[in-house]
This record gives sequence, C-alpha cells and structure tokens, in this order.
Amino acid sequence: MYSDNLSILYTNAFLFLAIFSIDTPSDSYIKIPLAISPAKLSAKNRLEPEASYDPERSIFMIYDCHLHTDFSGDCETPARLQIEQAIRLGMRELCITDHLDHNASFCQGLFELDMPSYFKQFNALKKEYEGKIHLNLGVELGLTLREAPFLKDFYKIYGNQLDFIIGSSHFLGNCDPYDAACWEGRSEQDVLSAYFEASLKRVSSLYPLFDSYAHLDYIVRYAPKKNREFKPEEYFPLIDPILKLLIENGKCLECNTGGYKYGLGEPNPCRQILMRYRSLGGEAITIGSDAHQPAYVGGSFEACRSLLLDCGFRYYAVFHKRSPEMISL
Repeated sequence: MYSDNLSILYTNAFLFLAIFSIDTPSDSYIKIPLAISPAKLSAKNRLEPEASYDPERSIFMIYDCHLHTDFSGDCETPARLQIEQAIRLGMRELCITDHLDHNASFCQGLFELDMPSYFKQFNALKKEYEGKIHLNLGVELGLTLREAPFLKDFYKIYGNQLDFIIGSSHFLGNCDPYDAACWEGRSEQDVLSAYFEASLKRVSSLYPLFDSYAHLDYIVRYAPKKNREFKPEEYFPLIDPILKLLIENGKCLECNTGGYKYGLGEPNPCRQILMRYRSLGGEAITIGSDAHQPAYVGGSFEACRSLLLDCGFRYYAVFHKRSPEMISL
C-alpha cells in the first residue's frame, strides 16, 4: 500500500510540474501536498513566495504561524496588538495559536481555552482586518497521554473549525520545566532524556491530532545551563523516532524562533536537529515566533530563514482549514 501511495504521489507531482511549467506571478502560492518533495521541483518551476516585501528589511517577510494572545494563560497581550505589529512588519498573513493545556493546574497560569469566546473574537477581528492582513486561527495543544481522551474529543469537535493545530510537549508529568523544582536533585541529562522519552510517547500516540510539532527541544530553554552543554546527538535515539513519525505521517516540524529570545542563539529545535530532520528526508517546516508580546512577533525571522536555507530547506508551510500550502523561503 505504501509503494502504491508513493506512485500516486509522484504521478501527481509530475502533473503539478506540467501545470506550472508556465511563468507564474511572483505573489502566487505553491500548493503542494506535503508528501511531494519541494526539492524535486526544477528551478524554473519554483514560484516566488507570497509575502510582503519590505525594502528596508531586504527579504520577504515570513508569515508568523505561532503566537499568543490574552486567551493564553501566560499572555496578557490583546490579539489586536499582535495583529497590528504583524501589519507593521509587512506580513500579509498571521496565525493566532493560543494554548490549550488541559488540567495543568500545577503550573503558573490557567491554560484552558474558552473556544466559543475564542471563535467569536477571531471572527470579529478577521472581518475588521479584511484587506489588511489574512488572519488564521489555530490552537497549540499541550500533548499528554493522561489527557488523551480529552484531546481526542476536542479534535472531533473543533478540528475542522480551525486552520492549524500545533502539538507541543510542555510538561514532565506534573512538573513544569519553567520551575526550578523540575531540575532539583537530577542531572540535566536525566531531565532531558525523560523529556524526549515522554515526547516520543506523546507523538507516537497523538500525532493524528496536530499538523506541526512545535519546539522539539523546548526544554533546553529552561535548563540550568541552557544549551551550553546540550549535545543533541546524545539524544538522537529518542529524537530520531519522533522525526521519522512526523515524516512518515505527513506532519510538519516547527522551527520556533523563541530560542533566540531565550538566549540560545538559535531556534528550537537547534541546527543539529533541523539538519537531522532534513537528512532523514524531512522537508515540511512551519515557522513561528511563539510571541507573547508584540515586540517578538516575527522575531529573528531573518536569522531563521538563513539557517533553514543553510540546512537545505527551501519552503515553509502555512495552513488554511488544516490544508498546507508551501511558500518559498
């Protein structure tokens, strides 16, 4: 069955190339099924990205597909301020992805999400900003096996009403890596190993519920030594199966520029993990700032773009109604 599906995909890829062999306007999307490799497109068939060009920044402004508003328990920023900042930066598109970490009362802040109010506000803002920026609505789902029944019910109810769903691993049991107590009495290596092991179990069980897996090495942000002694290759036995699951099931890996904000000097996941993903055949990337304040919307996107190109990526994905569209970096 798998080989049959590949044959169908490559047939579709051939048809796609035939259709787009003519010149295409520079502001067109490339609509490519994620299972078809963008690298197989010839140079003349690569379309220019649909993104606003700001001459002062000298690059196309990447769309931010991961940011938060005051619907998230750890954010006090009204959505309007995030949207206005995106417009100032020249983005034509933005995706709001507020937190939903069900039953996480052990951490600071409330991470439930009032979906009726969430939809109501979004629909009003979408109408208000029509013609200025295209707004998409998503959710960042906190993945835990304990809450799997809730998450599956949530997906059944709301999955087809959202544009984009991010899957994230934030916690270790009832422990928030943000809190120093999570690291007390244990070596960093032990905590990191436990985190990646938990992440693997969550992705293995819950991958049907999300489109992109966020900040894979998120926990490094809060490690006592941050990434100064983090050696990703030591954790590849746990990380590789996660990456392969994403690739085999048509899921994206997120490149999250929050790592720059936290002083890591690179995104989450780090360069080595991004290169590992690429070497395993992964090509589907989403990009998000994880901004909780307007100052971080689109943060370090120039550095992110350069890094991704250097790692061999040529496109990133934007989701509309849970359907990916690939845009040139």
